[in-house]
Amino acid sequence: MSTIQPVITTADPDVLLGFYTKLFGAEEVFRVPEEGPVFYLGLRIGDSDLGLVAKAETGDPAAPRILLSVGVDDVDETLGRVTALGGSVSGGPNDMPWGQRVAHIQDPDGNPVNLTQPTPAQ
Repeated sequence: MSTIQPVITTADPDVLLGFYTKLFGAEEVFRVPEEGPVFYLGLRIGDSDLGLVAKAETGDPAAPRILLSVGVDDVDETLGRVTALGGSVSGGPNDMPWGQRVAHIQDPDGNPVNLTQPTPAQ
């Protein structure tokens, strides 16, 4: 897994899966949930990772729908430094069922960034 991963929100992850697979040879390496309608697809293109997140309402078509997902050693500690550095916290931290602790922030320019760390196996 890459330390920094771009993530695209899309109303139809299967269309983007087909696009990135056919154009770049992307390989699906992770899917949540494994059965039924997909919420998240993890793709591998060469030595890079790309995430696709299903979101029915992607908002204003002119608005950005790409965010960075950054793996950190400690989400809570990193989150505690965001506002002092000019960013803002928009959600979390939360332990997710796919094995990550996740917090949502925005950088000083308003760009969305997810902070992630693996959670211990249950």
